[in-house]
Amino acid sequence: MASIIVHGGAYSIADDVIPEKTKGCQLAAETGYKIMESETGSALDAVEAAVRVLEDNPFFNAGHGSIVNAAGDIEMDALIMEGSSLKLGSVFCVKNIANPVSLARRVMEKTNHVMLAGEGAIKFAKEQGFPYVSTEDLLSLEAKSRWNYYSKYVTVVQEIFASNKKDDPLSAKVDLAAPEGHDTVGAVARDRHGNIACATSTGGITRKMVGRVGDSPIIGCGGYADNELGGVSTTGHGESIARATLATRVLHLTKIQPPQKAIEEGLSFMKTKIGGTGGLILITPSGEIAKGFTTKRMAWVSIDSSRVMETGIDP
Repeated sequence: MASIIVHGGAYSIADDVIPEKTKGCQLAAETGYKIMESETGSALDAVEAAVRVLEDNPFFNAGHGSIVNAAGDIEMDALIMEGSSLKLGSVFCVKNIANPVSLARRVMEKTNHVMLAGEGAIKFAKEQGFPYVSTEDLLSLEAKSRWNYYSKYVTVVQEIFASNKKDDPLSAKVDLAAPEGHDTVGAVARDRHGNIACATSTGGITRKMVGRVGDSPIIGCGGYADNELGGVSTTGHGESIARATLATRVLHLTKIQPPQKAIEEGLSFMKTKIGGTGGLILITPSGEIAKGFTTKRMAWVSIDSSRVMETGIDP
């Protein structure tokens, strides 16, 4: 039977947006799961649909609601992958489209490439008939508030990627009333045929350099799917996740230990070796669901093969 898990980002989520984060993730998970209830519904279709729901929700930093870079512009990244053939598509620094995850899928299905970036990706979106969406329409009031609140990129990283361990030196004092400076969205699914897929999408980090790319669209970092290993979507401090190749690191660890232990070991390695925090969601080849994070919070919702929904945000 089918199973799915989605996340809405691992970081210092403010108290007042928890209801919206939870509702958004629930709708995304339900949308993806419903697709897989039909005989023809695939895990690939499910993760794309789930992430599109989050990209269309201004409470998440992906698509509509994406944050603003140092120049006051919006650049978005996304990745999608399916585990039966290891086909994938990803886009870097795309502008003026609502659903980067769907553009990533077009890269996978309509080109001979796996990645497109910047002007090339934007040109491809136009050729594929993606509607133009102005920066102003993509920009939410929350994103504007974030850009005005955080005067420096380093401040964003220090505040929103604080550790969830009180005695950890990474656990800085975090103003949970401050505008959020980051989140990534993602989904992993396994359909009734045993096929696994993942997708990840983000607007990046507030006041990032123009052209900055984090882990989200990078294969093996922001996500990975292999029917023989499982599927992962990551979230957190992108530079740290990329350096740790967190997605594939954790998947390979699941070959020698239970998935929850593998997640904990992967996140511990990233914090100890690199000093970074984050989180991830995972589904094994048998359909087992696991998740973990070292940030203050991570919004997630899962629906297992028995159609049981679970929701979480705190450690």
